[in-house]
Amino acid sequence: MIENLKYRFSRFMQGRYGVDSLSRFLSFFLLAFIVVGMFIRIPFSGLITLVVLVILYWRMFSRDIPRRYEENQKFLQLRDKLMGRFSSFGSNMSQLKDYHIYKCARCNQKIRIPRGKGHIMVRCPRCGYEFHKKS
Repeated sequence: MIENLKYRFSRFMQGRYGVDSLSRFLSFFLLAFIVVGMFIRIPFSGLITLVVLVILYWRMFSRDIPRRYEENQKFLQLRDKLMGRFSSFGSNMSQLKDYHIYKCARCNQKIRIPRGKGHIMVRCPRCGYEFHKKS
């Protein structure tokens, strides 16, 4: 009985797009929105939930695979861009214990100088501009 249902569902999904990163994100967003909506009164929460659910299933059961793939690629690029900003922030914070990070006044190149070296002349590796800083 269950094997028959699995077989029928797999036959139904042949030629359809299925689940990707954007679908998983929409699923988690929908679940979080429903949980938050249980505690906080959000106007039009039922309508928003219904719209996201329809979009989610529409994408999963779509036969227009190239367009869904393109949507997913745009989502992944946006996600990577946002995550890259947060990860670089975290790595900069971990370096602040051992290094000062200065910017060149001419070209805005970031320059990492070890702490505890006193007053030093810093030369920018990109443009060669020299400036005085305290390490």
